[in-house]
Amino acid sequence: MKIFFYLFILIYSLLNVQLIAKENIMILKLQHGLVEIELYPDKAPNHVKRFKDLASQGKYDNVVFHRVISGFMAQTGDVKYGNTSSPDFNLDLAGTGGSDLPNLKAEFTDIPHTRGILSAARSADPDSANSQFFICYEAAPHLDRQYSAFGKVVKGMEFVDMIKKGEPNSGAVTNPDKIISLKLK
Repeated sequence: MKIFFYLFILIYSLLNVQLIAKENIMILKLQHGLVEIELYPDKAPNHVKRFKDLASQGKYDNVVFHRVISGFMAQTGDVKYGNTSSPDFNLDLAGTGGSDLPNLKAEFTDIPHTRGILSAARSADPDSANSQFFICYEAAPHLDRQYSAFGKVVKGMEFVDMIKKGEPNSGAVTNPDKIISLKLK
């Protein structure tokens, strides 16, 4: 009887770990393919929660990559002005909006901004992150402990590399690529 009890505990634990892991894997659908993102709720719980909440409401679907700098990062997530299916869509204002939710306090972590890191975009105020985020193309150590890193691309970075790049200095993109969908795995 003891063996069955321990076996049950072992199986339950393994299944629970897999369920928790799946709760923190997002699928970003781009025109070139699927990107799998692992989130870090233990490092930046509020940013992860906001990201998952907005994604589950479909807020990121059809949002453009309004600022993309080759060798640096691809920025998106302006759910107010960057959503091509919204009456508020305005490419000239994309990057200045967010969600209707309050801004988030910074959650600076020890996660280095390396290739594939997902981090919260913000203004000069460290506590101004809302819905926007960026994915690093290469290491950007000057962002470490200055921006709230909360996830990482674990599969499909080659599709992030294919996102249409913007102007070399500003990153402004004409006719930008967009998120087709963003959902929990």
